[in-house]
Amino acid sequence: MRRLFWLAMGITIGALVVRKLTAAAERMTPAGIGGSIAEGLRDLADAIGDFGADVRAAMAEREVELRAGTGLDAPLPEAGAARLPEIGTVPLPGQGRVPGRHSASG
Repeated sequence: MRRLFWLAMGITIGALVVRKLTAAAERMTPAGIGGSIAEGLRDLADAIGDFGADVRAAMAEREVELRAGTGLDAPLPEAGAARLPEIGTVPLPGQGRVPGRHSASG
């Protein structure tokens, strides 16, 4: 009975080794190498696509934050509502007095 067990074990291990060696030899053929390269390129393309999608999503989120922070989406003023100050009413830098400060001479 023990001999039969070891015979069956040897046949099973032998069959597994032959199958593994056959698969390894198949991977080393030009067709097998080409298939491996094609699979690797597909994986790389998928990873690049996922990265691009993540970048676009983060970019859109950041643009929303920037637009909210800068007021770019605020409605435009009506024509005539926005007026520029008249010349001479706003002192230029270094001219005139600054409200709340006193001059040193007087």
